[in-house]
Amino acid sequence: MTFRSHRTARSVARTIAVAGLLTGVAIAAPAPATSKTSFDGIWSVLIVTEKGVCDRGYRYAIRITNGVVGYAGEASFHVSGRVGPNGAVTVRVSRGQQLANGSGRLSATTGAGVWTGGACAGSWSAERRS
Repeated sequence: MTFRSHRTARSVARTIAVAGLLTGVAIAAPAPATSKTSFDGIWSVLIVTEKGVCDRGYRYAIRITNGVVGYAGEASFHVSGRVGPNGAVTVRVSRGQQLANGSGRLSATTGAGVWTGGACAGSWSAERRS
């Protein structure tokens, strides 16, 4: 494998891991939120790979607005998901045809869950930043 293809593979694995983490944030998508929720704000999410050849861990800033989950930075991947009134969260991260899903639960200041994507899987944890 060349350096460039190895680098691309790591980038893809990283995207899948992020997707998995975001998916780990929620299992089922609740009805669209139309107003501010108690989970709105910036969250720091740590994604840990426990199965597969994806990089071991990542930390990302996630923004929740009106119960809708999205990435708080600039990246070449797409993050989507929802947080229900009880804190149940589902997330999908994609880049091209690669995809990861996550589910879990948020409290007022923290959260945790699981993710899967391709041949990789793991867990995630979150802390509220604002």
